[in-house]
Amino acid sequence: QVYVRESGGGLVQAGDSLRLSCAAGRTSRNNGLAWFRQAPGKEREFVAALNWRGDSSIYEDSVKGRFTISRDNRNDTLYLQMNNVKPEDTAVYYCAVALSSWGTKDRSRYRYWGQGTQVTVSS
Repeated sequence: QVYVRESGGGLVQAGDSLRLSCAAGRTSRNNGLAWFRQAPGKEREFVAALNWRGDSSIYEDSVKGRFTISRDNRNDTLYLQMNNVKPEDTAVYYCAVALSSWGTKDRSRYRYWGQGTQVTVSS
């Protein structure tokens, strides 16, 4: 069974750190996983993705060097470590399970989505 539940969002100040978690269920172990985000009035955009083993990742340019995606397949959990957050990182963050073993920036390649967790960064 696949379930996708995000947690860890909140209100932080610019420069702070925050870690998001996503419980993705045992059947996600062989799938790529990703984080997307959606700010008010904007399209949902790619943030980061990871392959099924957790040893190959890709990032959106604006978060490179600040965010780190990782997974723990023992606990079926995906993480997003967010450091040095900026007001422009404010959005609802979504976890997604890919159709394949590899992560991708293409939203259409993800089958299961969570309900999202709100991250608000104040300046």
